[in-house]
Amino acid sequence: MEEKTKTKTKNNIGAILIVTTLISLICGALGAFAIIQYMPKSKGTESIIRNVTESTLTENSIADSVEKVYDAVVVVKTYTNDKLSSTGTGFIYKIENKKTYIMTNNHVIGSGNTVKILFTDGKEEDATIVGGETYSDIAVLTVPAKANAKTAVLGKTEDLRVGDSVFTVGSPEGAEYAGTVTKGILSGKDRLVAVSYNSQINDYYMKVLQTDAAINPGNSGGPICNINGEVIGITNMKLVDSSVEGMGFAIPIEDALYYAAILETEGKVARPYIGIGMLDVTSDSYTLWQSGITIPEGVTKGVIIYAVEKDSPAEKAGLKKGDIITYLEKEEIDSLAEFRYELYKHSVGETIQVKYIRNGKESTAKITLVENSN
Repeated sequence: MEEKTKTKTKNNIGAILIVTTLISLICGALGAFAIIQYMPKSKGTESIIRNVTESTLTENSIADSVEKVYDAVVVVKTYTNDKLSSTGTGFIYKIENKKTYIMTNNHVIGSGNTVKILFTDGKEEDATIVGGETYSDIAVLTVPAKANAKTAVLGKTEDLRVGDSVFTVGSPEGAEYAGTVTKGILSGKDRLVAVSYNSQINDYYMKVLQTDAAINPGNSGGPICNINGEVIGITNMKLVDSSVEGMGFAIPIEDALYYAAILETEGKVARPYIGIGMLDVTSDSYTLWQSGITIPEGVTKGVIIYAVEKDSPAEKAGLKKGDIITYLEKEEIDSLAEFRYELYKHSVGETIQVKYIRNGKESTAKITLVENSN
């Protein structure tokens, strides 16, 4: 009888302990929930949240980088016979000998005879055209040195990687939208883009940077910058096609500075010349027929000579109408644009070798380059 009583007492104590433990766990959980749900947030917690937000905003902003270059960017206003004919963008790249030097695209000043510069402070100055050149599409302007003028910091394209963030500052659609900033990425380096200057066919290849940052009429001549606010190129064109978006191009800053230095001292760029009229072998049959040219069967690349100037380097080298140039030095020639691009890698006074086809046979000629006087 005594053993049964002891066993019953032990069972009752065990049951009480289990019930007590369960009640404690439930109360603890409810208490924790209440603390989390209803207790005011501490100042420390608010500070952490605020700091994370501020950090994210700073990382996503390029305002500090834009500020580095912003006041160095100007509006270039070109006049023909005292009438505004075009507007574009430029930037101050140096101040020297009491002159402020501004770089822009040659096509911005075009055939205008006077240029005015509008600065970010709203002041306008008459500019002197130091020089400009079609194929580099670089022009240099000067104005008297301004006391508070800001010079852009120049970077290097060799440090760039495809996918790097870039931004532009420019004047799309004129002075009304001066100082417009657009952001994108570097979409490509060392692109060769065919351009047309004086005709409906492509005249030349330009080596350019590619970006998806928005580029509009009026941006031409303005800087494209890396994420540090350093100028790494000059905006000069975009691909215009109903099926294409976000393909803008810029001249690498190293190339721009090379031509700007020549323009500063010479006022022009001396391009080599051989004295021939050329057509692509892929030109339409009517154009070829008009020029009295017949393309031999199987020839699909090169440039065909339709005219040779008297006493020109080409005539002296023995080239004739109907010859098809297929190589310039070691570079195969596919088109007129490529021929000119390869030719302009060489300097006046150099002697180059070309391969050509005449009457179905391949021959070579050596040509000494002279300066193009046009």
